[in-house]
Amino acid sequence: MASKILVSDPLSDEGLEILKASGFPVDVKPGLTEDELCAIIGDYDCLIIRSGTKVTPKVMDAAKNLKVIGRAGVGVDNIDVPYATDKGILVMNTPSANILSAAEHSCAMLLALARNIPFAHESMHKGEWKRSKYTGVEMNGKVLGIIGVGRVGGEVAKRMKAFNMTMIGYDPYLPQDVADSLGVRLTTLEEVITKADFMTIHTPLLPETRNMISMPQFKMMKPNARIANVARGGIVNEDDLYTALKEKVIAGAAFDVWCNEPLTDDEKKLLELDNLVTTPHLGASTVEAQERVAVEVAEHAVMYLKDGIISNAINAPRGKLDAETEPYVPLVENMGRMVQQLVGNHPLDKLEISYCGSLAQKQTKLLTVSAVVGYLKGVIGEANIINALPVAKQKGIEITESSSDTAKDYAGVVEMKFSYANETHAIRGTVMGDQARFVGYDDYMFDIIMSGDLMMLSYKDGPGMIGTVGKALGDVNVNVGQMTVGRSEGRAFMVLTVDQWVPEETVAKINAAVGDGKVKFIDLTE
Repeated sequence: MASKILVSDPLSDEGLEILKASGFPVDVKPGLTEDELCAIIGDYDCLIIRSGTKVTPKVMDAAKNLKVIGRAGVGVDNIDVPYATDKGILVMNTPSANILSAAEHSCAMLLALARNIPFAHESMHKGEWKRSKYTGVEMNGKVLGIIGVGRVGGEVAKRMKAFNMTMIGYDPYLPQDVADSLGVRLTTLEEVITKADFMTIHTPLLPETRNMISMPQFKMMKPNARIANVARGGIVNEDDLYTALKEKVIAGAAFDVWCNEPLTDDEKKLLELDNLVTTPHLGASTVEAQERVAVEVAEHAVMYLKDGIISNAINAPRGKLDAETEPYVPLVENMGRMVQQLVGNHPLDKLEISYCGSLAQKQTKLLTVSAVVGYLKGVIGEANIINALPVAKQKGIEITESSSDTAKDYAGVVEMKFSYANETHAIRGTVMGDQARFVGYDDYMFDIIMSGDLMMLSYKDGPGMIGTVGKALGDVNVNVGQMTVGRSEGRAFMVLTVDQWVPEETVAKINAAVGDGKVKFIDLTE
């Protein structure tokens, strides 16, 4: 059955054309209430939204088939991303499509604030001519403080540099060389707040950035300071902003974003202030940006639905696979499934994954996630690359990843060391051609295809063991495809591929026959 797409906010025609050309059924239903959305969302695999639709846990619980939420824009605070992750739903946005529009709007807001343009405009339209009342200030020679010198903040810096401003910035994640290239001196948040004549905010709304600017920060600012926010509502405490402007703690502010959009009756008191420039979330509202976000979200949603290609993901692992690492995906997932069956009902404490030889210099994050997916499929039933790592963390499983340039006997090897119930074991696998192979368990070395169903036996080395196992399987008409044996210090480890499910009583019979051994039937059949 073809995937169905629901567009629940207005989207430009260019984006809709891409969705409809994909061959998937597309319904456009803007303006739905939460209950109306819940009533129909169960039929859809993909939901395309802008800022109007709130994707709540209630909506996602009703979305039985939902695979991906595409946000045409940057901010995803209208989506419960952690809940989507737990549900295994991919969340993607369009992080680069409206950068220039947001940066230009930030600059426009700063200039409008400096020269009192909105207030002078309103006065003129009332028939007044009050030049002295709306005397402004120059940008030239002033200090511009940028909170978040990322993509938008960086573009603002490029443009405001032309006004001969001294630029300082706070961004703990920005490399020094990037800041240097922009002409921004990186410093502390406190210095930005205390020294800036003009300040502009470009951070996401996170728990650590909510109310980042409140009354204590306003009191640290210069009395002539002016602040602009074209990022997200909630970064600046609106009640404290009102007080700071009303009591002239700072000179002015220019805001495009709000805690509630549209404003609540309580928030509308801000509109009475004569030193606050306001716009209704227009940062991305240009013809060019609207087309770009629609086209970008449509293209990436279709790529994911058709080919499983993840791009612009908020809650999926970063990284990419190349021609050399891609064949290792089924290998590591099967190794994860093998770990789960070897551990059995015991909780897994730690999974250490090492990439050896030619894999050591590759991007392997997606391989690690695929291994965890394989393990969790036998634990929670449904797992994917979206929810695998968060679920593993919730279950107290420590996942580590390392690399080594050495891979004995093979070009590339994956080793998984797993710890549970005071035991630690390791399995190793590789890929030859496009074929996944099982090549080691603890100190034992061997080589056998890793697919279908396997029998694994650890026992004291001695004559007749192969015949004993073969007879027991033959007695219940289980055919052996391949067999290999590894030996170490008087013990042996046998691995067999079998064409049929091995009954539990046969496993118990073999276990008794090999004495002090351990016998495991491993099901790798999808």
